[in-house]
Amino acid sequence: MTELSGHRRPLHVGLNLLYLVPGETGGTETYARELIPELIAAAPDLRLTAFINREAADAGAAPWTDSIASVTFPVRARNRIEWVRGEQQLLPRLAARHGVELVHSLANTGPAWGRFARVVTIHDLMYRIAPDAHLGLRGYGMRVLVPLAARRADRVITDSQSTADDLHRLLGLDAADVDVVPIGLGSRSAVTPLPESELRATLDAGERPLLLCVAAKRPHKNLLRLVGALARLTPAERPLLVIVGYTTPYEAEIRARIDALGLSADVRLRDWVDAATLEGLYAASRGFILPSLYEGFGLPVLEAMSRGLPVACSAGGALAEVAGDAALRFDPESEPAMAEAIQRLINLRGAEAERLRAAGRAQAARFQWETTARLTLDAYGRALERARRLPLIGRRAR
Repeated sequence: MTELSGHRRPLHVGLNLLYLVPGETGGTETYARELIPELIAAAPDLRLTAFINREAADAGAAPWTDSIASVTFPVRARNRIEWVRGEQQLLPRLAARHGVELVHSLANTGPAWGRFARVVTIHDLMYRIAPDAHLGLRGYGMRVLVPLAARRADRVITDSQSTADDLHRLLGLDAADVDVVPIGLGSRSAVTPLPESELRATLDAGERPLLLCVAAKRPHKNLLRLVGALARLTPAERPLLVIVGYTTPYEAEIRARIDALGLSADVRLRDWVDAATLEGLYAASRGFILPSLYEGFGLPVLEAMSRGLPVACSAGGALAEVAGDAALRFDPESEPAMAEAIQRLINLRGAEAERLRAAGRAQAARFQWETTARLTLDAYGRALERARRLPLIGRRAR
């Protein structure tokens, strides 16, 4: 039972998806794709309307066009100015025109005004904690729009207690106004993994143990220290490190570090790979490592755990929260500590290896989208209650 049970008629929720460019929005797209069907399943009487941009409308075949009503805005999200204009100017008017009672903005920013209750999901405060992740106009926009959305919302949702603490520490939000709603783990890919022999041939891996890292080539992912930690092992001890993640200009710095340390034979940098190759990497790797300095949640850790792969990750923040005791943990600012974790991970055998595999599977199983949807509906109920209690002018002044 959710806190919507006291609502006398089907609640009409508008989902602010104006940010979403299919195939280009990463984890926030996954959040929308997984959450929408679960909201429908959890509250069949809930009325949902998706507010989408032209790119999403043109792509079609998605929960926001096939499963629920949608309204296409005359904006393209690849143009940041158009996106902000759509969210801050057009959305409040169109939401009112369509009779929306609550707007849920799913990706960090949201409208600052409107005659409806407002909920915003803030996945992280990357723009404050790892400012290199958002440069130029996007970085400036996040510094303005995220605090604005947080302070004008009737309820803030975030993925982890770590980010909730950041919201209190950096934006001054009252902890009582924030709901921690962990995201779920998606269903396993049904594709057949690339056979190990083919995978090793493409990597020129020989018989070496493989160590997998799934991370975008961005500064806060801490890949320079990961490469440095690998260099601390003797050549005979080193696994073949495979880093999979989308390319950024920062990759040139990583490659320079690899070359300077003489590790060109020990590291493979790959862009995003197809599902069969990724599943093959999970199946063939001895372990998984994620050394990030900052994460809002840490889904790659759970993805690896769900496949029975032993994991080592950073000891602080959301990664430690998500991994619990089911991973080896290390100080992400210490290359020696990271090198020790790599050695332990690669040399796991017998009972310790089985313990980590079993603990990882159990930990990953705790994160279900069904629970995410239920807790999200509870947040909607709290937002509606606050909106009823406070006059519109009071909510604007917050």
